[in-house]
Amino acid sequence: MQQEKWFERQFQFGNTQQIFPAILERLSGTSIRLIDKLIGVSEHVLMLSEGNTWSIKENIGHLIDLEPLWQGRIEDILSGQAELRLTDLNNSQTHLANHNATSIDELLGSFKKCRLETIQMLQALQPENLLQSALHPRLKIPMNMQDHLLFVADHDDHHLARISQLLH
Repeated sequence: MQQEKWFERQFQFGNTQQIFPAILERLSGTSIRLIDKLIGVSEHVLMLSEGNTWSIKENIGHLIDLEPLWQGRIEDILSGQAELRLTDLNNSQTHLANHNATSIDELLGSFKKCRLETIQMLQALQPENLLQSALHPRLKIPMNMQDHLLFVADHDDHHLARISQLLH
């Protein structure tokens, strides 16, 4: 089954429920889920792609490439910025990085390390931080901290699903 392209997804923001612990759990589990999916997968399969899509390694590299953006947007919300920082919608960093040349162990280790930095940032949040918000620059919709973190978790899941498709 084909999944919706990321830039075609629609999002509903404005979440005021206290769901932060579940979001934190989801974000914490991404590296474990990646490792579990990729145990024993051959280097050949890790570098395969379909058409103009990214390989498994490139999908993981993309998650690494975006982690500083997610961290920066957390800082944007906390510092009261009106709008979240922009990103390169062409994903140039991922396209130019040659993640296929990096070992899977290094990619998984890098993702685990940078995600742990994000989790540590999140563990320092106070309840009042969760409803602070800023405008998402592409979607032009206000996004509070929980919305932002759900967006990141959905982005993780989008790429995990893509990796599963490539494995099968």
